[in-house]
Amino acid sequence: MLKTIHHPASTEARQPTLVIAHGLFGSGRNWGVIARRLADTRNVVAVDMRNHGESPWNAAHDYPALAADLAEVIRSIGAPVDLLGHSMGGKAAMQLALTEGALIRRLVVADIAPVAYTHDQTRHIDAMRALDLTDLATRGEADRRLARHIEDDSLRAFFLQSLDLKSENGPRWRLNLDALEAEMTKIVGWPGTSGRFERPALFLTGANSHYVRPEHRETIRALFPAARFARIPDAGHWLHAEKPREFEETVRVFLDTPDRAA
Repeated sequence: MLKTIHHPASTEARQPTLVIAHGLFGSGRNWGVIARRLADTRNVVAVDMRNHGESPWNAAHDYPALAADLAEVIRSIGAPVDLLGHSMGGKAAMQLALTEGALIRRLVVADIAPVAYTHDQTRHIDAMRALDLTDLATRGEADRRLARHIEDDSLRAFFLQSLDLKSENGPRWRLNLDALEAEMTKIVGWPGTSGRFERPALFLTGANSHYVRPEHRETIRALFPAARFARIPDAGHWLHAEKPREFEETVRVFLDTPDRAA
């Protein structure tokens, strides 16, 4: 089963458990601050998706498999849960909602649509592979070395959260780079899953992001007829990292709205 990070409710849990599924190259730890803040009235569980973090590695990395992983976690917690997924995690969450919707009470999809994209993230895998791990002892030195391949400071900081400097056999990536590269077409794609998720679903995007376009709304509404749409101003694809308070508050309002008003 996937590695999970549990954030128990700080008071009596009055709401369903919230499960958080991260995006490509991420981990459950990336969501720590938001998860802890949302865990005031509910239990929150952040997962490491397969081939990421401390979860098992597997050659298969497609959305039916990722959705099955989430279903296993949810059944171990007790369904239904609220499910939040960002990017790759959002596609896995949509796949699960369309195939086993009874496991989910409410769905939050962060900055992704149920469509195939043409962009490719393999260049980032190449950059991580190019990082010289020889005698690497500090994250600062890792950042300096990775800067030779990635100019963006925030992107380097994000990737380096998945670098394990204390591994018994020396520094290593907590990412199955081989599997992610081999399955990249499936990761940026979409399996064309049919079905309908009738429960409330929030499609939350960054106003500066181009991942969810106006022309995607017809496809989204066909699959998620109760879909709502919201945007976080001055945020891009990494909206939860760029505007964490605004992201948290928008998610909280949606999840806490009584069903009769949904």
